[in-house]
Amino acid sequence: MNPEAQRALLTLALFAAFADGHKADSEREALRNLAENLADDQGAHPLASIYQDVLLKRVTVPGAVAALQEPEHRHLAYEMAVCVCDADGSQSAAEQQFLADLRRQLGLEQDASVRDFEAQADAVAAQTASAPPSWRAGTAAAAAATATAAAAPVGAQGAELDKTILNAAILNGALELLPQSWASMAIIPLQIRLVYRIGQAHGVELDQGHIKEFIAAAGIGMTSQYIEQFGRKLLGGLIGKALGRTMGKVGGAATGMAFSFATTYALGQLAKRYYAGGRVMDAALLRSTYQSLLGPAQNLQTQYLPQIQQRARTLDAGQIMALVKGS
Repeated sequence: MNPEAQRALLTLALFAAFADGHKADSEREALRNLAENLADDQGAHPLASIYQDVLLKRVTVPGAVAALQEPEHRHLAYEMAVCVCDADGSQSAAEQQFLADLRRQLGLEQDASVRDFEAQADAVAAQTASAPPSWRAGTAAAAAATATAAAAPVGAQGAELDKTILNAAILNGALELLPQSWASMAIIPLQIRLVYRIGQAHGVELDQGHIKEFIAAAGIGMTSQYIEQFGRKLLGGLIGKALGRTMGKVGGAATGMAFSFATTYALGQLAKRYYAGGRVMDAALLRSTYQSLLGPAQNLQTQYLPQIQQRARTLDAGQIMALVKGS
């Protein structure tokens, strides 16, 4: 994929991110930080200039579409836009209109594969918007888990949570290696589930709103996280002619797989400290602690690369949906 097509794809992803016009300040801040920090292989920051171009209206959707000549590039552009609009669990009326216009401009209105992708992506997004029944207090499984955690010695409970966090990080890293573009969307609801389980282990029952606020306070934006996953794979060369539909070659720490492993592991360890410490960290401390955990998490990813690759080989679409739903 040439640089012009890469730039067009990232441009459309950012247009999708701002399509509803009502992004929270925390999400806009996360997008701005991402634009400043996401570099390509040569150390340049292409997203920073694209971010400014989109905000200052120096680029247009039709212009970006015109730069995508290959049919597979156009499909990828639309899939990424759907995933970005779905990242927070639902599509606003403005986002739905944006996607309809984009689909028309890309010439995909009659494409059956697009409708199939939308159905799969929307099904995953629905799990971000509402907690599955298995999360909620009152189920036998939830009650048993809480009772077991309460009865366990502190050291044993911490070791069990560390195992849970590691397994979640391995799973989310593996999702980035799968051929389905929408598989990456499962990462956010699975991260929400991880925070829920950690809170529950400390006797705290959480709802979706609280968990999303906790994640945002740590400086992790849902929309920006998805764009970063996509951008790192795109700029790192993991999206080639097959455009993510075959398992790509795993590179270094700049790949989407390494990013998703590290963010999940760091988020889990942050939640463990936060709930074990009585929830007294303010937003500034949450952010600085999360950032301090990312480096060790990235180093840990290299150690567990074989397990991540093996996990990816065992996953299929049905298993992903079951994991997201908690069934």
